Amino acid sequence: MSHLDELDEFEAELELQLKREYTAVFPLFRYCVLTQDATYLCNKLDLKVVPQASYPFFHAQMEDVWVWDKNRPTRIIPRAEVYTSGDVTVEELRGEGDEPRLTAEALAERLGDIRRPDDDDSF
Repeated sequence: MSHLDELDEFEAELELQLKREYTAVFPLFRYCVLTQDATYLCNKLDLKVVPQASYPFFHAQMEDVWVWDKNRPTRIIPRAEVYTSGDVTVEELRGEGDEPRLTAEALAERLGDIRRPDDDDSF
């Protein structure tokens, strides 16, 4: 197997692991925010539109955030801010008073299912 094949296999495994993690944590969040550069899951969102002469400018402030990025050592962060002039799509996944349908124990079990025994402790 060539080094390029090994690298492709490694990248494919990272992508698969990321997709499985996304599926596992998705029920914990209230919003899904899609930009041209990234996908975020968060529980608190403040989205402002700043009018410009030729295009709108968006400023999204998020708290309790999961970031879609296979190269991050940790994808859950306390806060994130995004500034973009591109499209922003916001999906409300559950209402204001609705509690997540997933418990911490169920999440740990799901995350345990997606990890192989030879994985290290980092995501």
